[in-house]
Amino acid sequence: MGFKAIPTLISLFLTLIIWFAIPIPAGVDPNAWHLLAMFVGVIAAIIGKAMPIGAIAIIAITLVAVTGVTNDSPSGAIKDALSSFANPLIWLIGISIMISKGLQKTGLGARLGYLFIAVWGKKTIGIGYSMVLSELILAPVTPSNTARGGGIIHPIVRAISTSYDSDPAKGTEGRMGKFLSLVNYQANPITSAMFITATAPNPLVVDLVAKATNSEISLSWGTWAIAMLVPGLIALIIMPLIMYWMYPPEVKETPNAAQFAKTKLKEMGAVSKDEIIMLGVFGILLLLWAGIPAMILGSAWAVDPTATAFIGLALLLLTGVLTWGDILTQKSAWDTITWFAALVMMATYLNKLGLITWFSGLLESSIGSLGLSWMPACLLLMLAYLYAHYMFASTTAHITAMFAAFYTAGLALGAPPMLFALMMAAASSIMMTLTHYATGTSPVVFGSGYTTLGEWWKAGFLMSVVNIIIFVVIGGLWWKVLGYW
Repeated sequence: MGFKAIPTLISLFLTLIIWFAIPIPAGVDPNAWHLLAMFVGVIAAIIGKAMPIGAIAIIAITLVAVTGVTNDSPSGAIKDALSSFANPLIWLIGISIMISKGLQKTGLGARLGYLFIAVWGKKTIGIGYSMVLSELILAPVTPSNTARGGGIIHPIVRAISTSYDSDPAKGTEGRMGKFLSLVNYQANPITSAMFITATAPNPLVVDLVAKATNSEISLSWGTWAIAMLVPGLIALIIMPLIMYWMYPPEVKETPNAAQFAKTKLKEMGAVSKDEIIMLGVFGILLLLWAGIPAMILGSAWAVDPTATAFIGLALLLLTGVLTWGDILTQKSAWDTITWFAALVMMATYLNKLGLITWFSGLLESSIGSLGLSWMPACLLLMLAYLYAHYMFASTTAHITAMFAAFYTAGLALGAPPMLFALMMAAASSIMMTLTHYATGTSPVVFGSGYTTLGEWWKAGFLMSVVNIIIFVVIGGLWWKVLGYW
């Protein structure tokens, strides 16, 4: 069988119950209700891992096309089902994942990590901050947070830990591996919150915010980066200190770590031509995404963020840093484009058919009945949204299922649109801190065995509290200074 029986049956059961057994509420379009039934089934299948997410996406597209819930015409229904493949934000992430292959292929990502350790690696806390800095530098061009935290940073953490005989198999994880693994992981959600291109679901947040506000709030790459810069940097500075306090490493002085990193750099040899090209493309991407040419030379020099990603990939292909064969092997990129398109399509039509407006109205009336002003009411909404992630193993599934309704309800309760958009955007990454299944990076780092489940959940909950306070309080003040609300 190409599917897991139990999660598939649960998914099918939920779909049929909503479609046939639950009366359609007053004021809800029957097509919207039937699309909701399929949407809930799809999200349940993703959570239960009934099939790979790309396969589930193909089935979702098929169901929308065949049932005609968006369009009575068969040709119109298939056009609607495939409509999101033309969404530039989806291609922005897909192409960016392809570009990030260059960081791994050239070795530039690992070289950056070892360079920082060579400079700051004389103490264990210094190694931790080196990992954080590496995460921060790689984040803008690595939209797979799993590739960044699990594929580039974590192997370096393991190599250094084992060089100091910190090995879970020997019961010596407390020497330094536990601390470094937690720093390695907890940096990942913070950097993911700092750039649109730092994790795959962020463009989905941009899309949902734009739709909820009729494009009045359109978060550009530069606007997002500037908004998240101050709270993000403060969170990155504080986080290693909290992990050091919670799980202090037994080995605090690491004079050999710097030498270890230098040895690794020596093994890598001189900086290659491909690494220099990769660094140059990296710089071009950041300049264009930040809108620097347009700022200096005028709006005629503005380049769309997705077009910028295509420029970067084209340059890497022209210079031979990446080959078309490399691109074809990037299964995660093609997979992301497929499932992203399906989920965005379903979310878009739930909104167009009025279901999101109806559900956000329910939320608004429920919280409005408490008699709270907009600020505590919206904090309550955001916290409910964030901690609901204990029930999700996918940030994309969570955002797709809940973001639009919660954001729209917040607007109805009187929240300033830009302020609440940024708060919810930050929460959409901060929720990754919570569990060992919260995002793709977590099972990679947790699976190395350096922490127990209890230690991981304690660290995750504490960091969620610290991060949300930083982003709401300090971020809120920073956004006020910027004139965002």
